[in-house]
Amino acid sequence: MAVVGIIGTGLVGSGLATLLAAGGFSVVAHDVASEKVKVLERFGVARAESPAEVATRASRVILSLMTPAITRDVLFGKGGVVTSNQLPRIVVDTSTGSPEDAIRFHEQLAARGIGYLEAPISGTSVQIARKEGVYLAGGQRDAFDACKDIFDALGGKAVYLGATGNGARAKLAVNLVLGLNRAALAEGIEFAVMMGIDGRVFLDLLKLTPAQSRVADLKGPKMVSGDFTTEGKLSQHRKDVGLMIDAAGHLGRSLPFSEFHAALLDDAIAAGDGELDNSAVIKEIRRRSHASGAIR
Repeated sequence: MAVVGIIGTGLVGSGLATLLAAGGFSVVAHDVASEKVKVLERFGVARAESPAEVATRASRVILSLMTPAITRDVLFGKGGVVTSNQLPRIVVDTSTGSPEDAIRFHEQLAARGIGYLEAPISGTSVQIARKEGVYLAGGQRDAFDACKDIFDALGGKAVYLGATGNGARAKLAVNLVLGLNRAALAEGIEFAVMMGIDGRVFLDLLKLTPAQSRVADLKGPKMVSGDFTTEGKLSQHRKDVGLMIDAAGHLGRSLPFSEFHAALLDDAIAAGDGELDNSAVIKEIRRRSHASGAIR
């Protein structure tokens, strides 16, 4: 039985681990919050005490981490992947980061004889669990081909985009569109409701118009019901928006809507909504709407 390692078992990583275990892989996982891995033991996932132990036990290691800084520490810090007595053959990084970080990780791992494949995922944790995620792969083609069995078990679609960095570039652009769609949907729902249209009726109406979208299908019901159970954290999307703005800045350009979106998310986080689902952006839209009305 092929062994695959997973480091980071949050909303996404736990979903990946469960799918791989169900797909016939022997999965060994590590998370700084060990209780997260313990929950997965009932699915046959084994626990490792460190990233180095994961690398020792698995020739292919998947990362699902919050920030590039955490990824750097997991790979190269104390007890990190590269400190293992037996280095893995390939590291698959599903985290969302900058193209520059991906290129840097690729170069640093290549110097140690380890292949690096970036594969950030487009899709919520629920979509990933349903095998509907899209894996945006960048790196060496042979590393991508060597992980075909993993992508097959995860379902969804794995798209090879060429050189390292292209996965991150594509993911940031996709997330930009998704984030602005959510914000526009939130304002549209709030606008309809303030004019006296029931939110659920409005969502049903959207399905009949060119304004229909998968974002409306996935996030609209959460916005209308107020159920912000987390599928993707609002604070994590704010991190992604910062990466988008930085990437454009490196090119000497700006992203006007995204800059406004960043401020909107900052206020939502300041109001205590950061750990909620990203559909909770409607709460900030609503606060601003009421505040503006009060001023007038």
